Amino acid sequence: MFTGIVEELGEVVAVERLRDASRLTVRGPLVTSDAAHGDSISVSGVCLTVVTSEEGTFTADVMAETLRRSSLGDVVAGSPVNLERAVRVYDRLGGHVVQGHVDGTGSVLSVTPDEHWTVLRIGLPEELDRYVVEKGSITVEGVSLTVSGVDDGWFEVSLIPTTLHLTTLGAKGVGDAVNLEVDVMAKYVEKLLRAGVVPAPGGPAA
Repeated sequence: MFTGIVEELGEVVAVERLRDASRLTVRGPLVTSDAAHGDSISVSGVCLTVVTSEEGTFTADVMAETLRRSSLGDVVAGSPVNLERAVRVYDRLGGHVVQGHVDGTGSVLSVTPDEHWTVLRIGLPEELDRYVVEKGSITVEGVSLTVSGVDDGWFEVSLIPTTLHLTTLGAKGVGDAVNLEVDVMAKYVEKLLRAGVVPAPGGPAA
């Protein structure tokens, strides 16, 4: 589990294309300072398992399902990535509960800078639209963010200078793909409502 608070801006060092998977080598001196085989590291919002770790880099295997659902299939040597180690039980939960299980990708529709922040409008896949609400939480490229606006087919997030500087979001432009993970609690509530375990608002109890 993660919190969506990016620890380090890393870099893809190498990509090995396999038949139905890829193996990434990523540079991240901070996140690898205590990394061991089997540890989890979020790479731009995707939870990956450390295979090897040495000299400030780690390797991880990315299966076909992950390549299909995320933008990791498009990374090349030199691509910047957001990195976060798995949260420890006694850590502060600075963002929100993030699984590192990307639900899909969106596309940057507009970038609107202001004096003290920048607003990103991101296209939202139809199947994820119902899970996104204004002032709710969403993970974009592994970054825990608050939804500042939402309408059919898109949502907006407002980014402070620190977020723009310390994550890959500061370099995103119109048309760029971004990994999205919606709040998992919304999906659990939806399933319980469909099963009749939790009564819908205004409806009879199960």
